[in-house]
Amino acid sequence: MPHQHERTPPPSEPGTPTGEATGRRYVIDRLHPIGGEMSDIVRGLFHRFQLVELLRYHNSTVVLALFSMVNGFVSIGLMAATALITRAPFIFPSLGPTAFLLFYTPTAPAASPRNTVCGHLIGAIAGWLSLAIFGLTMAPPALSVGVDWPRVGAAALSLGATSGLMVLLRVPHPPAGATTLIISLGLMSRPWQLGVLMIAVVLLTGQAIIINRLAGIDYPLWAPRSS
Repeated sequence: MPHQHERTPPPSEPGTPTGEATGRRYVIDRLHPIGGEMSDIVRGLFHRFQLVELLRYHNSTVVLALFSMVNGFVSIGLMAATALITRAPFIFPSLGPTAFLLFYTPTAPAASPRNTVCGHLIGAIAGWLSLAIFGLTMAPPALSVGVDWPRVGAAALSLGATSGLMVLLRVPHPPAGATTLIISLGLMSRPWQLGVLMIAVVLLTGQAIIINRLAGIDYPLWAPRSS
């Protein structure tokens, strides 16, 4: 049985198909101890920056945990700092699962820039329209005053519409389900806040494009790769 940390060959050059094309995207094995493609990203970054001595550890769960921790800290930390400086809501809960998805299974269709941006956009629009339909656009957040029947209707309609439209338009992105509830529950209900929300999504997606492509992952610029 090969040792878990034996030296492995460097990653393929940028543009070489990974993930679904190799049939190993979700397989848990020696090189992918947590499944997904995070170990491929770490290996690619080590190779890109010529950290040859660290290549043998690219599939260590400790190294993957450190990468995930640092990447999550930087990704959301930058958004939070931007929110602090601008006094605008550049940070919101559903950015967290989006950030993890973009670096755990980057070549999955749900993690593509198109699905990420369009999914959150659908969630934002569905959430706000649900507020408008039930007369809640100026109401305080549900977490402050509690849930009443109009809020129940808005929450249910927002998630139902978001789920249905993402499937209909073929742009599923699971974290968008949290985005629409954030809005329909009144946590972010002003139109200008929704604009800032979408800017934050685009910025995070841009970071995913840079890091994944730097690591040699065949991450799309917009639509997911077809098999």
